[in-house]
Amino acid sequence: MAEENQEATLELKPTRKPPHFVLIHGMSLGSWCWYKIKCLMEVSGYTVTCIDLKSCGIDPSSADTLTSFDQYNQPLIDFLSSLPEQAQVILVGHSAGGLSLTSSIQRFRKKICLAVYIAATMLQFGFQTNEDLKDGVPDLSEHGDVYELGFGLGSENPPTSALIKPEFRRELLYQMSPQQECALAALMMRPAPLLALTTAKMEEEKGVDRRTGIDVDRCGAFVFADRTFQTCRIF
Repeated sequence: MAEENQEATLELKPTRKPPHFVLIHGMSLGSWCWYKIKCLMEVSGYTVTCIDLKSCGIDPSSADTLTSFDQYNQPLIDFLSSLPEQAQVILVGHSAGGLSLTSSIQRFRKKICLAVYIAATMLQFGFQTNEDLKDGVPDLSEHGDVYELGFGLGSENPPTSALIKPEFRRELLYQMSPQQECALAALMMRPAPLLALTTAKMEEEKGVDRRTGIDVDRCGAFVFADRTFQTCRIF
């Protein structure tokens, strides 16, 4: 009888591993911004990887040295390249992290089973047109001069980096967060590679029907209280 019960117990054990989530931060942030959700998910049994993109978090690069989106996105590319061929992950991106998701979908379709855009840029081919820039880049002009700009290529050229000024962060980014979260962000936020982000372009893959899109499931979560990212063009 004991042997039969043991066999029944073994049969009831799940054979499928919990999903592996890969979390991608937004502009000026880093993997640190996911610390609460990472803890909760890991306690629940999920595998969670948080990526620091170039010039973000603990990555030592300077945002003013990055001139292409691929440079900025290289840590995510390296991570997905290192996964076994049969491995699949769920990508989650916030804000500008949506560009990283879209780029990764085109390069690593077989390794991504779901892409989740959280108040994130959802442009199918990046910033190809002025309309794309209008849809995908937050317009904060009504608040005045909110950015500290960096000019890594000289003042005669377009800015290469941007960081929201301290006096605007509580109002625009953390209006619903505890004061401690705002203080943490003040310590951790870094200039974002503006030139690399706004020149992000993804080429349409050959053999993929543009009407049906790329065969990776996607879902989007839109936050109505978000004061920086209020519009999105879904593909």
